[in-house]
Amino acid sequence: MSRHAAPVIAFAVACLGIAVFSSMDAAVKALSLAIGTYNTLLWRGFAGIGFGAIPWLWSRPARPSRAAMRLHVERGMVSAVMAMLFFWGLARTPMAQAVALTFIAPLIAQGLAVLLLKERMKRGALLGSAMGFGGVLVILWGQAHAAMGPDALLGAVAVLLSAVAYAYNIILMRRQAQLADPYEVAFFQSVVMALCLALAMPWFAHLPPAGHVPLILVAALLATVSLALLSWAYARAEASYLAPVEFTGFIWASLWGFLFFDEKVGLPTLAGAVLIVAGCLIAARAPDMERDVIP
Repeated sequence: MSRHAAPVIAFAVACLGIAVFSSMDAAVKALSLAIGTYNTLLWRGFAGIGFGAIPWLWSRPARPSRAAMRLHVERGMVSAVMAMLFFWGLARTPMAQAVALTFIAPLIAQGLAVLLLKERMKRGALLGSAMGFGGVLVILWGQAHAAMGPDALLGAVAVLLSAVAYAYNIILMRRQAQLADPYEVAFFQSVVMALCLALAMPWFAHLPPAGHVPLILVAALLATVSLALLSWAYARAEASYLAPVEFTGFIWASLWGFLFFDEKVGLPTLAGAVLIVAGCLIAARAPDMERDVIP
């Protein structure tokens, strides 16, 4: 594999991870509307432990290092807060709008990668993010003219707070991927998230109806697969380079929102999607082929 091909493949794998993650979003939204956000994430987390344990144990893992365990715990705690905020908001806003609001996360993450990871900002990544952000503005302009329910504003605020947490989560993902393999990352994130959510079980937990168990298992499997794919990609390319792949989640959110929740996609949404895809294509250029913006 050439030195320029490797980051492009990592970018493609990260895009696949986002597609799988977006499919999980649709499953969790359906479950949240049926049994509530907390119980959805709680039981999905317990199921995710089982799905994550199988490949991790099969690989005959060594004991995680102390540094890796600290990152597993930190990212799991951040992810628990992030997931509760996002899926609570997602149950109250259209999928396309909720995902569009999260697009501030890659922009914040690129700055954090420069500050915390000492990475170099590339022109392609900067231009791609700028185009993606322009697409988000177009989408939000269109959404501002659509009729929203009374909880839409609170849902949007929750999603925005989740996006801030996710920006830091992207940085943790990069650091974590350099210390642990994808199977270990997926397993321990499921464990820590489930334990964090389990603290509230005496007050909020309810056994899900049997009819919802298959979808809970599907959501857990999709979450585990997406975590492994993203961890693999972030172990092979810089966070500032991969961050714009988050924009592709809008395409999947629009599709699943239309198919499963009858959420219409208007012309501004489509125009914004074109800008987002164009930005991702620009950002997908191999980083070694570009000059730095920030050395």
